[in-house]
Amino acid sequence: MTPGVFLLPGALANRSEKLAQGFVDSMTLGVGQFCTNPGLVFALESPNLEKFRCAASEKILAKDAGTMLTPGIQAAYRSGLQRLATTKGMHTLAEGQPGSGTCAGRVALLSTDAKQFLAVPHLQDEVFGPASLLVSCRNIDEMVALAEQLAGQLTASLHLETEDVVIARRLMPVLERKVGRIVVNGFPTGVEVSYAMVHGGPYPATSDSRTTSVGATAMERFLRPICYQDVPESLLPVALHDANPLSLWRVRDGKLAQG
Repeated sequence: MTPGVFLLPGALANRSEKLAQGFVDSMTLGVGQFCTNPGLVFALESPNLEKFRCAASEKILAKDAGTMLTPGIQAAYRSGLQRLATTKGMHTLAEGQPGSGTCAGRVALLSTDAKQFLAVPHLQDEVFGPASLLVSCRNIDEMVALAEQLAGQLTASLHLETEDVVIARRLMPVLERKVGRIVVNGFPTGVEVSYAMVHGGPYPATSDSRTTSVGATAMERFLRPICYQDVPESLLPVALHDANPLSLWRVRDGKLAQG
């Protein structure tokens, strides 16, 4: 499912232009073919949101079409974008420069309101490519209700300032049930392979919300454990030799040691 980005009022008031630049850079990274592409953006209707709309649209209009991975992916993107654009209550805010060839992916930003988004389930469906849907909310209650209706996501991003913490406290318990990773003042396309990284989430974001495909604990998902009982050292993998010739960190009798 498409990761959601929540632009809270204080953040929009203080840095709408900067947010627009970061958002467009994120949604067009790799021609939008990252599974963490910010395909949904939620914000309260306000003059500051209009500034964000205008700034993001201006940047998108200048974007050239990129080359997608395969003609099939490009065809699916074009079809999904067409379905989105022709849905009742949908508005196309901006499209990037058209491209030529069977793999050209044209950037697009569309918009609707929370009432329409909640009424049409397929608006949550991922459009795999450089497109995003901006959803405006009338008030905080509507934004929280919208978050409650989201299906499982890989990530959710909260852009906030100190004055937005009260709103964020209302969203956090909801998002903790919906996503595998919560990002504050950043965009979801930044995935680092580290011990703390989780790249998973509730279904349908991933098939098993207990595992991650990125980070140290990904070993639990991709490796099958084998027990070696009373096996001579000459038959063991080098990593398991008593002398630890590879100088690996290993757990022995419940204690982590390098030796």
